[in-house]
This record gives sequence, C-alpha cells and structure tokens, in this order.
Amino acid sequence: LHEFYSPLSNQRTDQYGGSFENRIRLLLEIVGVVQEVIPKDFPLFVRISASDWAEGGWTIEDSVQLCSVLKRANVHLVDCSSGGNSSGARIAVGPLYQASFAAQIKKQTGIMTGAVGLITTAQQAEDILQKGEADLIFLGRELLRNPYFPLQAAKELGDEVAWPVQYLRASN
Repeated sequence: LHEFYSPLSNQRTDQYGGSFENRIRLLLEIVGVVQEVIPKDFPLFVRISASDWAEGGWTIEDSVQLCSVLKRANVHLVDCSSGGNSSGARIAVGPLYQASFAAQIKKQTGIMTGAVGLITTAQQAEDILQKGEADLIFLGRELLRNPYFPLQAAKELGDEVAWPVQYLRASN
C-alpha cells in the first residue's frame, strides 16, 4: 500500500494519484471495508512505512498527517516501520533506528503506536514503553535470531515466567 501513498512510486493521474488525499485514498478505502467485516470492538492496526528515507519521498511529516486521518477513521494503532520503496533510500540502520517514528506520530496525533527497528534487548523495549514513546513493541528479526527472547526478556526485567512444559529441557 505504501507504493500508493509515496510520491516516489505513485505516478498515477487518476483518483489514486497526485494529491496527498488521492494517494492515501486506497488505504482509507481498505480500512473502511475491513471495518465493515470485523466486530465493532475489534482493534484495527495499520502498518505504515513512516519514511522513504529518500529525497522527494514520503516523510515523517506525511506520516503524521496520515495518522491523524487514520485516527479519525477509527484505526486503533499504527505499526511504524519505514523504507523499502526506493533504491535510493539512505537508511541510517542502527539500534532503535525506526523507534523515533512511533514516538513522533504518537506525540503529534495521539494515536497508539507500535515501535520497530533493531530493538534487540529487553531494556530497549522497556525504555520505549516506559517513556511513552510507543504502546507496543513489534519484534521481527530479533525473534528469528532468538526465539526465546520473550522468556529471557521477562527474566532480565525481573519477572519470572514459567516456561511451557515442552521447552523445559531448553531452559537451562
């Protein structure tokens, strides 16, 4: 969907191209259709690329504007990722490199956010949550590297969690 709202990839001249409102139209139509078929009390999350990391591309300011619209459309939470749309992207990859997008969107719009982006320790995740910079932490590659991360994180943060019986032999 990001290809529709990014000015780098959306070169359309119909009702889905050109202006900001037109470029986000498809996403809003999908949100509306999904809301028609899910229970009213079922939370709706939307994942966005908060920045193209490229000149002339989608920016965090565009994402803030989009998330204000999504909040008015009764989206409950925005999962804030970035990049992936431009070969010219200059992504400053490092620990927590995308977490600031979630923080800025949450601060400026009030919508709940999920943070991503090389969050690799329990303390990093806890700090983001405790500072109110995001409401959820989404882990991807870290769970591929370490599928026991949730259990180890709980222990690191002082919360002993019982390991599932089938994993007890691996808990040492």
